[in-house]
Amino acid sequence: MSSRPRAAWPLVAVFTAGYLASYLLPTVVGRLSVHLGLSSAQAGLVGSALLLSSASAGFTLAGRVERYGSRTPARIGLVLAAVGYGCAALAGSVPLVVLGVMVGGFGSGTATAVAAAGIAAQRDPHRTSSLGLLTVSATAGALYLTIPHLGGGHRVPFVAIALAALLVWPATARLNGPTAPEESAAQITGRLPHRRSGLVLAGGMLVWSMAQNALWGVSSRIGITQAGLTEVTVGVVFAAALGAGLLGVMGAGVLGARVGRAVPIGLGTVVIAGSIVLSSSARDLTSFATGEILWNTVYPVVLSYLIGLAASLDVRGRWAVLAGSASSVGVACGPLLGSVLSEEAGYPVMGLVLGAATLLVAAPVTAVALHTGGRPLVPGSVRRRGGAPAALLAATTGSLSGAVPKLGSPEQPVTELRVRRRRLVRSAIRTAGPDGGPGQSNAYASTSDR
Repeated sequence: MSSRPRAAWPLVAVFTAGYLASYLLPTVVGRLSVHLGLSSAQAGLVGSALLLSSASAGFTLAGRVERYGSRTPARIGLVLAAVGYGCAALAGSVPLVVLGVMVGGFGSGTATAVAAAGIAAQRDPHRTSSLGLLTVSATAGALYLTIPHLGGGHRVPFVAIALAALLVWPATARLNGPTAPEESAAQITGRLPHRRSGLVLAGGMLVWSMAQNALWGVSSRIGITQAGLTEVTVGVVFAAALGAGLLGVMGAGVLGARVGRAVPIGLGTVVIAGSIVLSSSARDLTSFATGEILWNTVYPVVLSYLIGLAASLDVRGRWAVLAGSASSVGVACGPLLGSVLSEEAGYPVMGLVLGAATLLVAAPVTAVALHTGGRPLVPGSVRRRGGAPAALLAATTGSLSGAVPKLGSPEQPVTELRVRRRRLVRSAIRTAGPDGGPGQSNAYASTSDR
């Protein structure tokens, strides 16, 4: 892709279309169970198939978005999402629904991978990812207020996701096209930076997302079965929770990197673990709503920092796509895990298990945030903040071999400077007083030669 970042709003639109299916997962799983006669575990398995297909698209595209550009893969993903979810909405048999769900999931994952790679190339990845989460939360909240009042069985959620993909299609015209073959090959063959930190982050996001989606996949059943609420009331609670999530994401966007990434990730994960336990043990409206609202307020905040952390490890977006795909695998396993745990041990025990897993993963992920907080974004690049002095140092002394990015790469462009060594040496050893006399060193003599 071009080294010059494009406008963020097309990426936000594609991000919203790709993420919407996972945000609507509770109502998708719940309606599959009620209207197609599936058990809780079977409906959860269908949801897992959707999200696993989405994750496979991310792994397939990791490192390849630069070669194809953003526009073509995004359009293919949106078409697959519209066709797949549309077919799942029209199908009346379980096998056809599963087939449509997997095709649509692959489309959602393709759109998400394109958006993740593009967000990583932005000047402020965290702010762009926060805006994407803000948009998808607002869209999902509006749908949670609307869907319970509509009939249509399992069809309505799938139709909503398919329509969102179609509505986002015009935004793809503003995305980048494919790069030149020689430029693309040079970018793709570059070594993946920060491998250890990236692998720890990807593994942590897998477990973290699995725990979150295990609860999210059965939250509707907790509210209806254990707390004794109606589908309309549960929908209102979810809409309120997603609305609180909007406030959380806006707060994260305003806060930015003022306190770094480690504090929001570590502290936020601890709060999430407590809210999981509270929500899963709820037996009335107050405790259920409190747990869900607290959880959904903090969850997107931590997620935005995790996405920003993955993007900071490689501005070409490879770790953003790989970590996002690992997260999608966890999200895919979540509904099935939540269904099995709730059926075998009950919702409260399920919450304790998921809360403990969330706490365990907080330490390594926070350590990655601390370890990479002050490092350059990629090996061989200067830091965005204060990059020019580093480039100047490399040019004048030659002591930072390979520290300046090549022209045309996605990193911050640096102007190549030529230094005449003979004049520089003479200037460095020349002595001068106020009028050029002897005895006083001229500390600024070398600046005239730059």
